[in-house]
Amino acid sequence: MAISLYLLYLLVLTLVSIIFLKLFKQSNSKLPPSPPTLPIIGNLHQLGELPHQSLWRLSKKYGPVIFMKLGTVPMIVVSTPDTAKQALRVFDLNCCSRPSLAGSRKLSYNYKDIAFSPFDDYWKEIRKLSVQELFNIKRIHSIQPIKYEEMRKLMTSLAESGAKKSPVNMSEKLLSLTAGVVCRASFGVSFQDTVLDSERFNELVPEALEILGSFSASDFYPYIGWILDRFTGLHKRRERSAQDLDAFCEQMIDLHLKKGKEENEDFVDLLMKLEKEKVVLGQAKFTTNNIKALLINILLAGIDTSAITMTWAMAELSRNPRLMRKVQSEIREKYGDKELISLEETEELEYMKMVIKETWRLHPTTPLLLPRQVMTEFEIDGYKIPVNTRLQVNVWAIGRDPDAWKDPEEFIPERFMDSNINVKGQNFELLPFGSGRRMCPAIYMGTKMVEFGLVNLLNRFDWELPEGMKCEDVKMEEAPGLTIYKKHDLLLVPVKR
Repeated sequence: MAISLYLLYLLVLTLVSIIFLKLFKQSNSKLPPSPPTLPIIGNLHQLGELPHQSLWRLSKKYGPVIFMKLGTVPMIVVSTPDTAKQALRVFDLNCCSRPSLAGSRKLSYNYKDIAFSPFDDYWKEIRKLSVQELFNIKRIHSIQPIKYEEMRKLMTSLAESGAKKSPVNMSEKLLSLTAGVVCRASFGVSFQDTVLDSERFNELVPEALEILGSFSASDFYPYIGWILDRFTGLHKRRERSAQDLDAFCEQMIDLHLKKGKEENEDFVDLLMKLEKEKVVLGQAKFTTNNIKALLINILLAGIDTSAITMTWAMAELSRNPRLMRKVQSEIREKYGDKELISLEETEELEYMKMVIKETWRLHPTTPLLLPRQVMTEFEIDGYKIPVNTRLQVNVWAIGRDPDAWKDPEEFIPERFMDSNINVKGQNFELLPFGSGRRMCPAIYMGTKMVEFGLVNLLNRFDWELPEGMKCEDVKMEEAPGLTIYKKHDLLLVPVKR
Protein backbone atom coordinates (compact mmCIF):
# COMPACT_ATOMS: atom_id res chain seq x y z
CA MET A 1 0.00 0.00 0.00
CA ALA A 2 2.80 2.40 0.92
CA ILE A 3 4.61 1.53 -2.30
CA SER A 4 1.45 2.13 -4.34
CA LEU A 5 0.94 5.56 -2.74
CA TYR A 6 4.60 6.36 -3.33
CA LEU A 7 4.31 5.37 -7.01
CA LEU A 8 1.11 7.36 -7.33
CA TYR A 9 2.86 10.34 -5.74
CA LEU A 10 5.75 10.05 -8.21
CA LEU A 11 3.30 9.75 -11.11
CA VAL A 12 1.37 12.85 -10.05
CA LEU A 13 4.59 14.79 -9.46
CA THR A 14 5.89 13.73 -12.85
CA LEU A 15 2.66 14.77 -14.59
CA VAL A 16 2.62 18.10 -12.77
CA SER A 17 6.26 18.67 -13.72
CA ILE A 18 5.57 17.84 -17.36
CA ILE A 19 2.57 20.18 -17.47
CA PHE A 20 4.53 22.94 -15.73
CA LEU A 21 7.49 22.59 -18.08
CA LYS A 22 5.19 22.53 -21.08
CA LEU A 23 3.39 25.66 -19.94
CA PHE A 24 6.70 27.33 -19.17
CA LYS A 25 8.02 26.40 -22.61
CA GLN A 26 4.89 27.70 -24.29
CA SER A 27 5.07 31.03 -22.50
CA ASN A 28 8.70 31.48 -23.50
CA SER A 29 8.22 30.20 -27.03
CA LYS A 30 6.16 33.31 -27.76
CA LEU A 31 9.38 35.27 -27.96
CA PRO A 32 11.12 34.97 -31.36
CA PRO A 33 14.07 32.60 -31.65
CA SER A 34 17.35 34.00 -30.41
CA PRO A 35 21.01 33.31 -31.16
CA PRO A 36 22.96 32.14 -28.09
CA THR A 37 23.89 34.99 -25.76
CA LEU A 38 26.96 35.66 -23.67
CA PRO A 39 26.92 37.03 -20.13
CA ILE A 40 26.79 40.82 -19.86
CA ILE A 41 27.17 41.55 -23.60
CA GLY A 42 24.30 39.37 -24.82
CA ASN A 43 24.49 39.26 -28.65
CA LEU A 44 26.58 42.38 -29.18
CA HIS A 45 29.54 40.32 -30.36
CA GLN A 46 27.46 39.01 -33.27
CA LEU A 47 26.75 42.40 -34.86
CA GLY A 48 30.15 42.97 -36.44
CA GLU A 49 31.33 46.03 -38.36
CA LEU A 50 28.36 45.85 -40.76
CA PRO A 51 25.37 44.90 -38.59
CA HIS A 52 22.92 44.59 -41.50
CA GLN A 53 25.06 41.86 -43.04
CA SER A 54 25.54 40.05 -39.73
CA LEU A 55 21.80 40.17 -38.99
CA TRP A 56 21.06 38.89 -42.50
CA ARG A 57 23.25 35.85 -41.89
CA LEU A 58 21.59 35.24 -38.52
CA SER A 59 18.14 35.49 -40.10
CA LYS A 60 19.02 32.73 -42.53
CA LYS A 61 19.74 30.50 -39.55
CA TYR A 62 17.12 31.59 -36.99
CA GLY A 63 14.28 32.84 -39.15
CA PRO A 64 12.70 36.12 -40.31
CA VAL A 65 11.96 37.34 -36.76
CA ILE A 66 14.86 37.31 -34.29
CA PHE A 67 15.06 38.30 -30.64
CA MET A 68 18.42 39.61 -29.47
CA LYS A 69 19.85 41.07 -26.30
CA LEU A 70 22.25 43.93 -26.90
CA GLY A 71 23.82 44.49 -23.51
CA THR A 72 20.78 45.17 -21.35
CA VAL A 73 18.55 46.16 -24.29
CA PRO A 74 16.10 43.73 -25.97
CA MET A 75 15.80 44.07 -29.76
CA ILE A 76 13.63 42.45 -32.42
CA VAL A 77 14.81 42.30 -36.05
CA VAL A 78 12.53 41.47 -38.98
CA SER A 79 14.03 40.52 -42.32
CA THR A 80 11.34 39.59 -44.86
CA PRO A 81 8.64 41.54 -46.73
CA ASP A 82 5.81 39.84 -44.83
CA THR A 83 7.24 40.45 -41.36
CA ALA A 84 8.08 44.04 -42.35
CA LYS A 85 4.48 44.53 -43.48
CA GLN A 86 3.20 43.35 -40.11
CA ALA A 87 5.54 45.70 -38.24
CA LEU A 88 5.24 48.78 -40.44
CA ARG A 89 1.62 48.61 -41.56
CA VAL A 90 -0.52 46.27 -39.45
CA PHE A 91 1.03 47.28 -36.12
CA ASP A 92 2.59 50.59 -37.15
CA LEU A 93 0.93 52.51 -34.31
CA ASN A 94 2.29 50.03 -31.76
CA CYS A 95 5.91 50.76 -32.59
CA CYS A 96 6.26 54.16 -34.26
CA SER A 97 8.20 55.92 -31.51
CA ARG A 98 11.99 56.18 -31.19
CA PRO A 99 14.32 54.91 -28.46
CA SER A 100 16.58 57.29 -26.57
CA LEU A 101 20.09 57.05 -28.04
CA ALA A 102 23.14 59.09 -27.11
CA GLY A 103 24.18 60.06 -30.64
CA SER A 104 20.75 61.00 -31.89
CA ARG A 105 20.03 62.92 -28.69
CA LYS A 106 23.18 65.03 -29.12
CA LEU A 107 22.75 65.73 -32.84
CA SER A 108 19.03 66.52 -32.54
CA TYR A 109 19.27 68.97 -29.63
CA ASN A 110 17.47 66.55 -27.36
CA TYR A 111 14.99 65.21 -29.94
CA LYS A 112 13.73 68.42 -31.47
CA ASP A 113 14.02 67.08 -35.03
CA ILE A 114 11.88 64.83 -37.25
CA ALA A 115 14.02 61.70 -37.61
CA PHE A 116 14.74 60.90 -33.96
CA SER A 117 11.92 62.60 -32.07
CA PRO A 118 9.59 60.27 -30.12
CA PHE A 119 6.03 59.81 -31.37
CA ASP A 120 4.19 62.72 -29.78
CA ASP A 121 2.27 65.87 -30.66
CA TYR A 122 5.44 67.82 -31.41
CA TRP A 123 6.64 65.23 -33.91
CA LYS A 124 3.26 65.13 -35.65
CA GLU A 125 3.12 68.90 -36.01
CA ILE A 126 6.71 69.45 -37.12
CA ARG A 127 6.55 66.62 -39.64
CA LYS A 128 3.33 67.99 -41.10
CA LEU A 129 4.89 71.45 -41.35
CA SER A 130 7.98 70.11 -43.12
CA VAL A 131 5.96 68.13 -45.63
CA GLN A 132 3.73 71.09 -46.43
CA GLU A 133 6.45 73.73 -46.64
CA LEU A 134 9.67 72.02 -47.70
CA PHE A 135 9.05 68.68 -49.37
CA ASN A 136 5.90 69.40 -51.37
CA ILE A 137 5.83 68.78 -55.14
CA LYS A 138 5.43 72.45 -56.04
CA ARG A 139 8.55 73.41 -54.11
CA ILE A 140 10.61 70.55 -55.58
CA HIS A 141 9.80 71.76 -59.10
CA SER A 142 10.42 75.40 -58.13
CA ILE A 143 14.08 74.64 -57.39
CA GLN A 144 14.72 73.15 -60.83
CA PRO A 145 16.77 76.22 -61.92
CA ILE A 146 19.08 75.58 -58.97
CA LYS A 147 19.57 71.99 -60.08
CA TYR A 148 20.34 73.20 -63.62
CA GLU A 149 23.02 75.58 -62.38
CA GLU A 150 24.66 73.03 -60.08
CA MET A 151 24.59 70.37 -62.80
CA ARG A 152 26.19 72.74 -65.33
CA LYS A 153 29.02 73.39 -62.84
CA LEU A 154 29.56 69.66 -62.47
CA MET A 155 29.49 69.03 -66.22
CA THR A 156 32.06 71.73 -66.82
CA SER A 157 34.34 70.16 -64.25
CA LEU A 158 33.81 66.69 -65.72
CA ALA A 159 34.51 67.93 -69.25
CA GLU A 160 37.81 69.45 -68.14
CA SER A 161 38.88 66.18 -66.55
CA GLY A 162 37.68 64.20 -69.54
CA ALA A 163 39.74 66.34 -71.93
CA LYS A 164 42.82 65.30 -69.98
CA LYS A 165 41.57 61.70 -69.70
CA SER A 166 41.92 62.08 -65.93
CA PRO A 167 39.89 59.81 -63.62
CA VAL A 168 37.28 61.64 -61.56
CA ASN A 169 36.31 60.77 -58.00
CA MET A 170 32.57 60.39 -58.60
CA SER A 171 31.86 59.74 -54.93
CA GLU A 172 33.07 63.26 -54.12
CA LYS A 173 31.60 64.92 -57.22
CA LEU A 174 28.12 63.56 -56.59
CA LEU A 175 28.27 64.55 -52.93
CA SER A 176 29.24 68.09 -53.98
CA LEU A 177 26.35 68.19 -56.46
CA THR A 178 23.71 67.29 -53.89
CA ALA A 179 25.33 69.57 -51.31
CA GLY A 180 25.10 72.49 -53.73
CA VAL A 181 21.44 71.81 -54.51
CA VAL A 182 20.36 71.23 -50.92
CA CYS A 183 22.19 74.25 -49.51
CA ARG A 184 20.74 76.66 -52.04
CA ALA A 185 17.25 75.15 -52.10
CA SER A 186 16.80 74.67 -48.36
CA PHE A 187 19.10 77.24 -46.77
CA GLY A 188 19.07 79.96 -49.43
CA VAL A 189 22.86 80.12 -49.71
CA SER A 190 25.52 78.71 -51.97
CA PHE A 191 27.46 75.81 -50.50
CA GLN A 192 30.67 77.72 -51.26
CA ASP A 193 29.53 80.48 -48.88
CA THR A 194 29.19 78.22 -45.83
CA VAL A 195 31.59 77.00 -43.18
CA LEU A 196 31.24 73.56 -44.72
CA ASP A 197 33.09 74.55 -47.89
CA SER A 198 36.36 73.01 -46.88
CA GLU A 199 38.11 69.67 -46.78
CA ARG A 200 36.35 69.13 -43.48
CA PHE A 201 32.98 68.85 -45.26
CA ASN A 202 33.99 65.66 -47.07
CA GLU A 203 34.49 64.18 -43.62
CA LEU A 204 31.75 65.91 -41.62
CA VAL A 205 28.53 64.45 -43.02
CA PRO A 206 29.87 60.87 -43.40
CA GLU A 207 31.45 61.11 -39.92
CA ALA A 208 28.21 62.31 -38.31
CA LEU A 209 26.31 59.44 -39.93
CA GLU A 210 29.01 56.97 -38.90
CA ILE A 211 28.74 58.23 -35.31
CA LEU A 212 24.97 57.77 -35.39
CA GLY A 213 25.46 54.21 -36.60
CA SER A 214 28.39 53.33 -34.33
CA PHE A 215 28.33 51.17 -31.24
CA SER A 216 27.75 53.41 -28.26
CA ALA A 217 27.99 51.74 -24.86
CA SER A 218 25.66 54.41 -23.48
CA ASP A 219 22.86 52.99 -25.63
CA PHE A 220 23.19 49.46 -24.27
CA TYR A 221 24.37 49.99 -20.70
CA PRO A 222 22.48 52.84 -19.03
CA TYR A 223 24.26 54.74 -16.26
CA ILE A 224 27.73 53.25 -16.89
CA GLY A 225 28.12 53.06 -20.66
CA TRP A 226 29.29 56.66 -20.92
CA ILE A 227 32.56 55.64 -19.25
CA LEU A 228 33.39 53.28 -22.12
CA ASP A 229 32.34 55.87 -24.72
CA ARG A 230 34.86 58.29 -23.25
CA PHE A 231 37.53 55.61 -23.18
CA THR A 232 37.00 54.66 -26.85
CA GLY A 233 36.95 58.28 -27.98
CA LEU A 234 33.38 58.11 -29.30
CA HIS A 235 32.22 60.78 -26.87
CA LYS A 236 34.92 63.20 -28.07
CA ARG A 237 34.12 62.52 -31.75
CA ARG A 238 30.43 63.05 -31.07
CA GLU A 239 31.10 66.37 -29.34
CA ARG A 240 33.31 67.56 -32.16
CA SER A 241 30.75 66.59 -34.80
CA ALA A 242 27.98 68.34 -32.89
CA GLN A 243 30.09 71.51 -32.57
CA ASP A 244 30.87 71.59 -36.29
CA LEU A 245 27.23 71.09 -37.22
CA ASP A 246 26.16 73.72 -34.71
CA ALA A 247 28.59 76.19 -36.31
CA PHE A 248 26.89 75.60 -39.66
CA CYS A 249 23.45 76.18 -38.12
CA GLU A 250 24.61 79.36 -36.40
CA GLN A 251 25.94 80.67 -39.69
CA MET A 252 22.65 79.92 -41.47
CA ILE A 253 20.66 81.78 -38.83
CA ASP A 254 23.03 84.77 -38.85
CA LEU A 255 22.89 85.04 -42.63
CA HIS A 256 19.10 85.03 -42.58
CA LEU A 257 18.95 87.67 -39.89
CA LYS A 258 20.95 89.96 -42.19
CA LYS A 259 19.15 89.23 -45.47
CA GLY A 260 16.83 91.81 -47.02
CA LYS A 261 13.06 91.52 -46.91
CA GLU A 262 12.86 91.53 -50.69
CA GLU A 263 14.77 88.25 -50.97
CA ASN A 264 12.88 85.01 -51.48
CA GLU A 265 11.70 83.21 -48.37
CA ASP A 266 13.23 79.79 -47.80
CA PHE A 267 12.87 77.07 -45.18
CA VAL A 268 15.17 78.79 -42.70
CA ASP A 269 13.07 81.96 -42.95
CA LEU A 270 9.95 79.94 -42.25
CA LEU A 271 11.47 78.36 -39.13
CA MET A 272 12.78 81.69 -37.86
CA LYS A 273 9.31 83.17 -38.29
CA LEU A 274 7.91 80.41 -36.07
CA GLU A 275 10.42 81.31 -33.38
CA LYS A 276 9.72 85.04 -33.68
CA GLU A 277 5.97 84.47 -33.37
CA LYS A 278 6.57 82.24 -30.32
CA VAL A 279 4.60 79.41 -31.88
CA VAL A 280 3.89 76.42 -29.62
CA LEU A 281 4.38 72.98 -31.17
CA GLY A 282 3.44 70.11 -28.93
CA GLN A 283 3.70 71.60 -25.47
CA ALA A 284 6.69 73.92 -25.83
CA LYS A 285 7.66 77.09 -27.66
CA PHE A 286 9.60 76.82 -30.87
CA THR A 287 13.19 77.93 -30.21
CA THR A 288 16.55 78.29 -31.93
CA ASN A 289 17.41 74.70 -30.99
CA ASN A 290 14.32 73.48 -32.85
CA ILE A 291 15.56 75.33 -35.92
CA LYS A 292 19.03 73.83 -35.62
CA ALA A 293 17.72 70.30 -35.17
CA LEU A 294 15.68 70.52 -38.36
CA LEU A 295 18.54 72.06 -40.32
CA ILE A 296 20.80 69.17 -39.31
CA ASN A 297 18.11 66.69 -40.40
CA ILE A 298 18.07 68.28 -43.84
CA LEU A 299 21.86 68.46 -44.00
CA LEU A 300 22.46 64.83 -43.04
CA ALA A 301 19.48 63.19 -44.73
CA GLY A 302 19.19 65.44 -47.78
CA ILE A 303 22.78 65.57 -48.99
CA ASP A 304 24.33 62.16 -48.64
CA THR A 305 21.44 59.79 -49.43
CA SER A 306 20.93 60.90 -53.03
CA ALA A 307 24.68 61.04 -53.63
CA ILE A 308 25.12 57.53 -52.24
CA THR A 309 22.41 56.10 -54.51
CA MET A 310 23.87 57.76 -57.60
CA THR A 311 27.35 56.50 -56.70
CA TRP A 312 26.16 52.90 -56.29
CA ALA A 313 24.17 53.12 -59.54
CA MET A 314 27.19 54.39 -61.49
CA ALA A 315 29.33 51.68 -59.90
CA GLU A 316 26.90 48.93 -60.92
CA LEU A 317 26.62 50.29 -64.47
CA SER A 318 30.40 50.58 -64.81
CA ARG A 319 30.64 46.88 -63.92
CA ASN A 320 27.94 46.00 -66.46
CA PRO A 321 28.69 47.67 -69.84
CA ARG A 322 25.60 46.10 -71.43
CA LEU A 323 23.34 47.76 -68.89
CA MET A 324 25.23 51.04 -69.26
CA ARG A 325 24.64 51.00 -73.02
CA LYS A 326 20.99 50.05 -72.59
CA VAL A 327 20.11 52.87 -70.21
CA GLN A 328 22.10 55.40 -72.23
CA SER A 329 20.35 54.32 -75.43
CA GLU A 330 16.95 54.91 -73.84
CA ILE A 331 17.96 58.38 -72.67
CA ARG A 332 19.68 59.44 -75.88
CA GLU A 333 16.95 58.22 -78.20
CA LYS A 334 14.55 60.64 -76.49
CA TYR A 335 16.74 63.51 -75.30
CA GLY A 336 20.20 63.03 -76.79
CA ASP A 337 20.35 66.55 -78.25
CA LYS A 338 19.36 68.32 -75.02
CA GLU A 339 21.90 70.10 -72.87
CA LEU A 340 19.94 69.30 -69.72
CA ILE A 341 16.98 67.00 -69.17
CA SER A 342 14.23 68.30 -66.88
CA LEU A 343 12.42 66.62 -63.99
CA GLU A 344 9.27 66.27 -66.11
CA GLU A 345 11.17 64.55 -68.92
CA THR A 346 12.63 61.91 -66.61
CA GLU A 347 9.09 60.55 -66.18
CA GLU A 348 9.30 58.92 -69.61
CA LEU A 349 12.50 56.98 -68.92
CA GLU A 350 11.23 53.61 -67.75
CA TYR A 351 14.47 51.63 -67.92
CA MET A 352 16.40 54.30 -66.04
CA LYS A 353 13.82 54.05 -63.27
CA MET A 354 14.34 50.29 -63.22
CA VAL A 355 18.07 50.87 -62.77
CA ILE A 356 17.40 53.16 -59.82
CA LYS A 357 14.96 50.71 -58.20
CA GLU A 358 17.48 47.89 -58.60
CA THR A 359 20.14 50.10 -57.00
CA TRP A 360 17.87 50.75 -54.03
CA ARG A 361 17.12 47.03 -53.74
CA LEU A 362 20.77 46.01 -53.50
CA HIS A 363 22.14 49.19 -51.92
CA PRO A 364 19.54 50.85 -49.69
CA THR A 365 21.13 53.96 -48.23
CA THR A 366 19.83 53.09 -44.76
CA PRO A 367 20.09 49.29 -44.68
CA LEU A 368 18.62 49.04 -41.19
CA LEU A 369 15.67 51.39 -40.85
CA LEU A 370 16.09 53.68 -37.86
CA PRO A 371 15.14 51.77 -34.70
CA ARG A 372 11.58 52.00 -33.46
CA GLN A 373 10.48 51.77 -29.85
CA VAL A 374 7.64 49.35 -29.09
CA MET A 375 4.96 51.22 -27.13
CA THR A 376 2.29 48.50 -26.86
CA GLU A 377 2.71 44.74 -27.16
CA PHE A 378 1.78 42.97 -30.39
CA GLU A 379 2.67 39.81 -32.34
CA ILE A 380 4.50 39.07 -35.58
CA ASP A 381 4.11 35.56 -37.01
CA GLY A 382 2.76 34.48 -33.61
CA TYR A 383 5.81 35.78 -31.76
CA LYS A 384 5.41 38.26 -28.93
CA ILE A 385 6.93 41.70 -29.43
CA PRO A 386 7.18 43.09 -25.87
CA VAL A 387 6.81 46.69 -24.75
CA ASN A 388 10.04 48.75 -24.56
CA THR A 389 11.73 46.53 -27.12
CA ARG A 390 13.66 48.12 -29.97
CA LEU A 391 12.47 46.99 -33.37
CA GLN A 392 14.51 47.20 -36.55
CA VAL A 393 13.73 46.25 -40.12
CA ASN A 394 16.61 44.92 -42.19
CA VAL A 395 15.89 46.45 -45.60
CA TRP A 396 19.25 45.17 -46.90
CA ALA A 397 18.20 41.60 -46.08
CA ILE A 398 14.75 42.08 -47.61
CA GLY A 399 16.40 43.09 -50.87
CA ARG A 400 18.22 39.76 -50.86
CA ASP A 401 15.28 37.56 -49.83
CA PRO A 402 15.23 34.62 -52.33
CA ASP A 403 11.49 34.18 -51.75
CA ALA A 404 10.90 37.76 -52.91
CA TRP A 405 13.57 38.09 -55.61
CA LYS A 406 14.95 35.70 -58.22
CA ASP A 407 18.78 35.71 -58.31
CA PRO A 408 18.81 38.29 -55.49
CA GLU A 409 22.58 38.87 -55.59
CA GLU A 410 22.56 39.88 -59.26
CA PHE A 411 22.02 43.43 -60.53
CA ILE A 412 19.09 42.94 -62.94
CA PRO A 413 17.03 46.09 -63.61
CA GLU A 414 14.78 44.11 -65.97
CA ARG A 415 13.21 42.38 -62.97
CA PHE A 416 11.05 45.51 -62.57
CA MET A 417 9.67 45.30 -66.12
CA ASP A 418 5.85 45.04 -66.04
CA SER A 419 6.05 45.30 -62.24
CA ASN A 420 3.96 47.56 -60.04
CA ILE A 421 6.53 47.56 -57.23
CA ASN A 422 7.47 51.10 -56.21
CA VAL A 423 9.25 52.80 -53.30
CA LYS A 424 6.24 54.59 -51.78
CA GLY A 425 6.08 52.28 -48.77
CA GLN A 426 3.25 50.04 -49.96
CA ASN A 427 5.41 47.29 -51.46
CA PHE A 428 7.39 45.72 -48.64
CA GLU A 429 9.86 44.01 -50.95
CA LEU A 430 11.42 47.43 -51.62
CA LEU A 431 11.68 49.89 -48.72
CA PRO A 432 14.54 52.38 -49.31
CA PHE A 433 12.45 55.16 -47.72
CA GLY A 434 10.75 53.00 -45.09
CA SER A 435 6.99 52.78 -44.60
CA GLY A 436 4.25 53.77 -42.18
CA ARG A 437 4.22 56.85 -39.99
CA ARG A 438 8.00 56.97 -39.84
CA MET A 439 8.48 56.88 -43.60
CA CYS A 440 10.93 59.47 -44.95
CA PRO A 441 8.96 62.66 -45.65
CA ALA A 442 11.37 63.69 -48.44
CA ILE A 443 10.77 60.69 -50.70
CA TYR A 444 9.75 62.77 -53.71
CA MET A 445 12.67 65.16 -53.28
CA GLY A 446 15.16 62.29 -52.97
CA THR A 447 13.76 60.36 -55.92
CA LYS A 448 13.81 63.37 -58.24
CA MET A 449 17.35 64.32 -57.25
CA VAL A 450 18.61 60.84 -58.15
CA GLU A 451 16.69 60.73 -61.44
CA PHE A 452 17.82 64.21 -62.48
CA GLY A 453 21.47 63.58 -61.61
CA LEU A 454 21.81 60.20 -63.28
CA VAL A 455 19.89 60.99 -66.46
CA ASN A 456 22.03 64.03 -67.24
CA LEU A 457 25.34 62.39 -66.42
CA LEU A 458 24.50 59.35 -68.55
CA ASN A 459 23.26 61.50 -71.41
CA ARG A 460 26.18 63.93 -71.78
CA PHE A 461 29.06 61.58 -71.06
CA ASP A 462 30.27 58.09 -71.78
CA TRP A 463 32.06 56.54 -68.85
CA GLU A 464 35.25 54.53 -68.82
CA LEU A 465 37.22 52.85 -66.08
CA PRO A 466 40.73 54.16 -65.34
CA GLU A 467 43.44 52.78 -67.62
CA GLY A 468 44.30 49.18 -66.88
CA MET A 469 41.20 48.58 -64.79
CA LYS A 470 38.64 45.90 -65.69
CA CYS A 471 34.95 45.66 -64.84
CA GLU A 472 35.60 42.98 -62.27
CA ASP A 473 38.13 45.24 -60.54
CA VAL A 474 35.46 47.69 -59.37
CA LYS A 475 35.31 47.21 -55.59
CA MET A 476 31.82 47.10 -54.08
CA GLU A 477 32.55 46.79 -50.35
CA GLU A 478 30.48 48.85 -47.95
CA ALA A 479 31.67 51.31 -45.31
CA PRO A 480 30.03 51.13 -41.86
CA GLY A 481 27.62 53.78 -40.62
CA LEU A 482 23.98 54.75 -40.41
CA THR A 483 23.98 55.13 -44.19
CA ILE A 484 26.07 52.81 -46.31
CA TYR A 485 28.68 54.52 -48.43
CA LYS A 486 30.76 52.70 -50.99
CA LYS A 487 33.93 51.93 -49.03
CA HIS A 488 36.24 52.66 -51.95
CA ASP A 489 35.77 55.84 -53.97
CA LEU A 490 34.37 55.34 -57.46
CA LEU A 491 36.92 56.55 -60.04
CA LEU A 492 35.67 56.97 -63.60
CA VAL A 493 36.87 58.77 -66.73
CA PRO A 494 34.16 60.96 -68.32
CA VAL A 495 34.19 61.08 -72.11
CA LYS A 496 32.12 63.95 -73.46
CA ARG A 497 29.90 63.04 -76.40
